[in-house]
Amino acid sequence: MADKTIISDVIVPDVFNPYVIERTAELSAFFQSGIITTNPELNRLATAGGKLINMPYWEDLSGDDEVLDDESALTPGKIEAEKDVAALLMRGRAWSVNDLAKALSGDDPMAAVGDLVAAYWARRWNQVLIKTLDGVFGDNATLMVDNIHDIKDESSEADRVISGSNTIDAIYKLGDAFDRLTGFAMHSATVAKLAKDDLIDYIPDSEGRPTVPTYLGKSVVVDDSLPVTSEGGYSTNDSYVTYIFGEGAFGLGEGGAPVPTEMDRDSLAGDDILINRRHFLLHPRGVAFQNASVAGSSPTNNELGNHLNWKRAYEAKNIRIVRFEHTLS
Repeated sequence: MADKTIISDVIVPDVFNPYVIERTAELSAFFQSGIITTNPELNRLATAGGKLINMPYWEDLSGDDEVLDDESALTPGKIEAEKDVAALLMRGRAWSVNDLAKALSGDDPMAAVGDLVAAYWARRWNQVLIKTLDGVFGDNATLMVDNIHDIKDESSEADRVISGSNTIDAIYKLGDAFDRLTGFAMHSATVAKLAKDDLIDYIPDSEGRPTVPTYLGKSVVVDDSLPVTSEGGYSTNDSYVTYIFGEGAFGLGEGGAPVPTEMDRDSLAGDDILINRRHFLLHPRGVAFQNASVAGSSPTNNELGNHLNWKRAYEAKNIRIVRFEHTLS
């Protein structure tokens, strides 16, 4: 019987899982742009146990200062604690060898398989992030109205179409915290419109190729799963959602699935199966997960997109996200 390479011959789980985690971040445009950031504390919280992760914080000090004199004592104020809450996302995916067979012909089979799996998870991160934003901005009850700049229903074309001028208005929704916003996420049709208006510049990569689009000096992540609707009030033109982010608007914490990677074999079918599981936090900083409408052990993407599950915890200007709704014509 001829020898053949099977998945269990080329994948060592203790090596494969860290490789997939690292490569997922390298392949995620949201991570590379700084919109998603991680730190050891978030990783620790993701492995601390429980479906909901409480992240307490101290509210800022408030109240007027007082004039000192020799007759009156100062009136003590107080500092209050609040909490942000994140949901632990527990996800997994399995592939048969037929889905990954082309990867096994590479010079480094494990890296080839790992790149395919990592690219898959990078795409899933994108979907989690965008569905979360759907929920966070899905209703005024989430208290995020101060972080929305909506011009899609304006009567004149100049007022409802995205431009440098009204994008600046959107950036200044954060008031004097405007400089915390460092990047955009846009639909490709929005990028194309701005490119036609000569408002898109490109940063060359390490090989000198112009690959990274920028707008108003800020990096742009292009993703066609961003919302597009045909319900703009005055115009029948589609309306588009652009998000403006600050660095670290989403926090990432990598948890520890009990068995992150394993192989199985369906001998009757002759299939080798790769199973990959991940536990992680991917949380909009300052908007607390309410867990009000979750049917299972961990929220689905549709449940992340349900506004009932979100409510602002931080002061609006301290949440580094602005939703900008506009048209293109």
